[in-house]
Amino acid sequence: MDFKTQTYIFSVRLALCPVVAASLFGASAEIKVTIPVGRLFTYELMRETFQNDFEPLLKLYTGQLYDDPMIFKCNKQGFPDLPEWLRLVQRHPLDNGFLYGMPTSPGKTTIEIYAINKRSYDTARHTLVIKAVAEKMLPYQAEFFIPLREVEKVLPSSVQDEIKQDLQKLWSTNALEIVNITNALDRGGRVPLPLAGHFEGVYVKVGSERYFSKCLQRVLTVEHQKQCKAEAKVKVPGGCSFCNIPSNCITWCKTALFDLTKKEPAPPAPTVGSGILEAGEGFDPPESPPSRDFFPDYIVTVIVPLILTIVLCLLLVYIMFGRREGVAKRNARTNNIQLYHHHTIHGNAEELRSMAANRSASPPLSTLPMFNSRTGERASPLQSDSIPLIMAQQDPYSDTLPR
Repeated sequence: MDFKTQTYIFSVRLALCPVVAASLFGASAEIKVTIPVGRLFTYELMRETFQNDFEPLLKLYTGQLYDDPMIFKCNKQGFPDLPEWLRLVQRHPLDNGFLYGMPTSPGKTTIEIYAINKRSYDTARHTLVIKAVAEKMLPYQAEFFIPLREVEKVLPSSVQDEIKQDLQKLWSTNALEIVNITNALDRGGRVPLPLAGHFEGVYVKVGSERYFSKCLQRVLTVEHQKQCKAEAKVKVPGGCSFCNIPSNCITWCKTALFDLTKKEPAPPAPTVGSGILEAGEGFDPPESPPSRDFFPDYIVTVIVPLILTIVLCLLLVYIMFGRREGVAKRNARTNNIQLYHHHTIHGNAEELRSMAANRSASPPLSTLPMFNSRTGERASPLQSDSIPLIMAQQDPYSDTLPR
C-alpha cells in the first residue's frame, strides 16, 4: 500500500469520527419518565450533560469539559409553549434548569428541550417523554407559604427532604408527600428588591392519608382567623414550633387546609323538557320606547359651538384689522426728518441692488455729502436727494483749509 492510499484512508476515518461519536453519545437523546397524577414532578436539566453533547470527544481525549453558560428553552412537541401544569425555571446561564409541576390528568406528553451554548452558540436537543398515570389522590392536603425561599432553591431533592422532615413534625406523621411547589410570583406576589435578605417566597403543598394534626386544626379556629384579618402578629400555637432551619419557617396566616373527602354537592341537573312550547297566548312583543325630541341636544352639540366659533372669529378680525392705525395716520404722527431718513434708507437699498449688476455706474447719491466743507453751502433736507442718518455739523476749522 503506497503513501497516497494510506493518506486517503486516514482522512476517511477522521471524517467518520464525528458521525460515530454522535451516534455513540446520543446527540438527540430521549428520556422517558413515568409519574403519578397529583404528585410533584421535577426534572433537573444538567449543564454537564448538554456540554458533553456539544463536544463529545473532548472529555475522551483531554479528560475535561468546558463550563460554558447555557440557556434552556422547552416546549411541548408540536406547540410553542409548555403544558399548563409544567413550568421551567433557570435563574442564570451558569445554573442548571428545572422542569417542575403537578400533572392533573393521565396521559402522555412529549417535551422538547433545547440547550443553547452562549460561548459557541451551538444547540443541543433532548426529548423528554412524560407519562402520567392515574393514582388515588391524597385525601388531606395542606398548603404552606415559606417566605424565605426561592423556587429554584427548593426544587433539588435534598432541599425537598429538609422541608418534608420539618412538615412531618408539624403534621405528626411520616407518611407525607409533596404534592406541588409554586412560585409566589405565579400567585400574584410582588417582585422583591434585589437586596440580601429579600426572597420571592414559595408555596409548598403536601398531602397525607392521615387527618390534620391539632396544630394544623388551630388554623381553622375563629380566633386565628380574626388575628389574620386584623393583620396582627400571629403567635405560633404552643408546641407547634417545628422549623429546625429558619428558612423553612412558614407564614401561618397563609396556611390553607383541604379536605378532599368532603365533596361539595353537585348542582342539580337541568330539567329536560319536551322541546315544544306550551299552548297559550300568542307572542306579545315589547312596546316601542317613547319618542324623544333631539332638537335640544342638537342645539347644545352643534349650534352653541358654532356661535362661539363665529364670535371668536369676529373678535380676531377686529383685533387684527380694526385696531390698526394705518400708514397715513402713522406718517402724520412721525417727525419729517425721521420720515425722510426712513424713505432714504429704502431708496439707498434699492439703488445698491440695482448697481450690483452694473459696476460701471456712477457713484450713488447716498455717498454725496450733505454740505460742502470748502464753501459751507448747505442743502435743504427736503430738497436734497441724500441725507445721512446723522446730521453733520460745520467744521470749525473749515476756514483754515486752502481754497
